[in-house]
Amino acid sequence: MASSNDDDSQQRFALGFLIALLAVVVFFVIGIALWHNGRSAAAKTQAPVVVVNPPTLAVVTETVTVTIPDGASIRVNDGVVNFYFATGSADLAPGAAEALAAVIKGVQDGRKAVVSGFHDTTGDAAINEQLAQKRAEMVRDVLVGLGVPADKVNLQKPAVTAGSGNDAEARRVEAKLVD
Repeated sequence: MASSNDDDSQQRFALGFLIALLAVVVFFVIGIALWHNGRSAAAKTQAPVVVVNPPTLAVVTETVTVTIPDGASIRVNDGVVNFYFATGSADLAPGAAEALAAVIKGVQDGRKAVVSGFHDTTGDAAINEQLAQKRAEMVRDVLVGLGVPADKVNLQKPAVTAGSGNDAEARRVEAKLVD
């Protein structure tokens, strides 16, 4: 016949085992969640894939507007390429390479490109300025990826970084040619 000490010992062992098993399951679930979130964040912060040897691009000379549902768009007017961004985003609208063709051609002809970032006035001003800089760097990186020498692209912080117009028009990066 088993003594009560043996029963208590077995019950404590079983309870301890169950608690340890539960802790392992909880840590496993938390680990999976952190791993998944880390992969999502890494995917969002990866550098854009750019083409080193770009195909021949048609030069856009007239005003062109491309808009996608989330608010990002591109507008070319008199050789100035304006990239408009969705709130809190630095993602370019499709067609960036085609829109930048005139700028690329101008650089090939001996001119320099100037890229300037602007932001809207909603939210924290310091965060908005950082986002405007990140957006301008994105456009610069696309230009360099399309074969423009990095020393021919100048990032230029405008005297007033808060853009004019409504918020959607204020969240922009301008790429233009200078002599």
